Amino acid sequence: MQVSRGSPIIAVIETNPAKLSPGLGCLFPPGALVAELREPGNPSLLLNEEARYIGKAVLQRVQEFAAGRLCARALLSEFGVKDFPVTVADDRQPVWPEALVGSITHTQGLCAAVVAERALLRAVGLDSEVAGSVKAELWPSICTPAEIEWLRSLAESERTIAATLIFSAKEAFYKCQYPLARERLSFQDARVEVFSLGAARGEFKIHATRTIALAAHAELPMRGRYLIHENYLSAGIALASG
Repeated sequence: MQVSRGSPIIAVIETNPAKLSPGLGCLFPPGALVAELREPGNPSLLLNEEARYIGKAVLQRVQEFAAGRLCARALLSEFGVKDFPVTVADDRQPVWPEALVGSITHTQGLCAAVVAERALLRAVGLDSEVAGSVKAELWPSICTPAEIEWLRSLAESERTIAATLIFSAKEAFYKCQYPLARERLSFQDARVEVFSLGAARGEFKIHATRTIALAAHAELPMRGRYLIHENYLSAGIALASG
């Protein structure tokens, strides 16, 4: 760009492109906020404390990481927390301000995060997937025998979206329970019961298939919500405080 002599030089300050998402906000109780980003995250917008976790990661992973942090920081600012670096704990979990809880998800073409006050929610989990991305060959590694039996009972046109819902619901549940229970769960440790399959939005219930550490912190089974939007399926689950 050419600047004529004597013209003022105006610095261009890049702003956070992540925006609040009322649509995904329906997955959580009032008071929880969701932000989303539909473009690759710009690593130049990371705070220094965040950027040091990139290392030698490939470009796609760097952009996903950046997108997640941009969504997270957009939400933190809504709660009055400015320029807080969302770093990475030893267990690879995001580190949130003490008074807040959150969760981050990213899939092809979409990144989102949810944040809530700890006084409102003890934990949250959010997951988004490309709808219909879980094919039949993946069922044995993701689904319990009861879930596979249910999938096979459905019309063929419903199976891939239902399988994606099972996967996304479990991912959201695992993210929600881990900060409290500190237990790594497998896909076989939980079973998803789906309500209102075929609707654009609905609820599901998570049943534990064995005794899990979360039982000491919350009543099981737990309920969550799902939303089918554009070519995505998103699931959210939250544990109320008190």
